[in-house]
Amino acid sequence: MNKNYDIVPIDKSASSAKVVLLTFDDGPKDEKTLKPILDILDQHHAKAIFFVNGYRVKAHPELLKEIDRRGQTIGNHSYDHIQLGKENAESIKAQIGKTQDIVEATIGKRPLFFRPPNASANDDVHKIAADNGLLFMTWSNGSLDWTMSGTKIKDKTKAIIDNVTEQLHAGSNILMHELAWTAAALDQLLTTLEGKGYSFVDPKAIETDS
Repeated sequence: MNKNYDIVPIDKSASSAKVVLLTFDDGPKDEKTLKPILDILDQHHAKAIFFVNGYRVKAHPELLKEIDRRGQTIGNHSYDHIQLGKENAESIKAQIGKTQDIVEATIGKRPLFFRPPNASANDDVHKIAADNGLLFMTWSNGSLDWTMSGTKIKDKTKAIIDNVTEQLHAGSNILMHELAWTAAALDQLLTTLEGKGYSFVDPKAIETDS
């Protein structure tokens, strides 16, 4: 991953491949929204990072287990989904550490990826994430699905696809959320990306110790 949070080849002499990284924030929320997303990812043989909040894991441990069972990757998105850039070091340690602990207690694995809510970070956030063995990332391609309340599902799905494809480039790190309209858009979005010659990066192939 480069400084723009794009995915690039580990071999620096290689040209950038037409790949994208799929990510979903703010879960696990609800089986009704999560299951369609997981089903569509399976249909496209696609892997993603699900950046979870600790308090949601506490409420829905069975959903976290299902994400893991499907072979998807779990990322840390803080415990309470607060703006960590405004917090002190002690608070940040708790937000990141508690999420690491509850994920490990639930699925036996500690996350390797971290995304701060609202991309809000400071020097302490970067340091504490690194101290926890986490690769820090925001995103480089925003679906803007989180801005779409109050419009029709059909309009939202089109807007998601348009937003992603207008920003599309090799290595795009695509930000989405566990939302009903994102689930509704996902099959068409992935089909569109495949039609443009893109494939989906398996997060397990991303170098996390840089």
